[in-house]
Amino acid sequence: MTIGRVTLTFDNGPTPGITERVLEILERRRIRSTFFVIGRKLDDPAAADLIRRAHAAGHWIGNHTLSHTVALGDRPEHDYAVSEIEGAQQRIGSFAHAEKLFRPYGNSGRLGPHLLSRPALDHLLAQKYRTITWNNVPGDWKDPDGWVESCIALVSGGSWSVMVLHDIEGACLARLPELLRRLEDLGVGFEQDFPDSVTLTRKGKIVCLPQGYLTDERRPR
Repeated sequence: MTIGRVTLTFDNGPTPGITERVLEILERRRIRSTFFVIGRKLDDPAAADLIRRAHAAGHWIGNHTLSHTVALGDRPEHDYAVSEIEGAQQRIGSFAHAEKLFRPYGNSGRLGPHLLSRPALDHLLAQKYRTITWNNVPGDWKDPDGWVESCIALVSGGSWSVMVLHDIEGACLARLPELLRRLEDLGVGFEQDFPDSVTLTRKGKIVCLPQGYLTDERRPR
């Protein structure tokens, strides 16, 4: 019996030597996911080729900012927001999903007012991005011994888990087959789409934007 749904996402790549192996694991199990890529990594031709391969295999390619250094809400200038969003989108180019998927930088998977500034939100709405967050961050990059168990516990506690893993060195790769096997044994249904509960904006409209996800520009800094 299915206990719930899981959407797999991979952040912070592409990483030559890692991402292609993640793709192979997913292909063996016929699972489609979304890769939220860091724009500047695509300046490396080997990394750029990996998003071509992922796209050809049916995975979605999303934008995870140009530099992945300072969260948009922590630097609320208009020019910074546009540079971080559009600099990555231009590099993704024709491999971008039709809905222009964007995931803000959370700084260790946190949700809060650092995610978006008012200029960033205005730009995402004007350019009709679909802005995606998450509800399952098991910490694959910082907890090699416990992240799979944390992930399983989070999946068991919810009806639709949007999971953030990382196709980078020292993260999910070594235990990804184990995770997928255990999820399948639980009867999880794998999805590629996202629920409204983690969709902040879509087609120029706000879908689900908690007040705590936007920097209050009136607050003293």
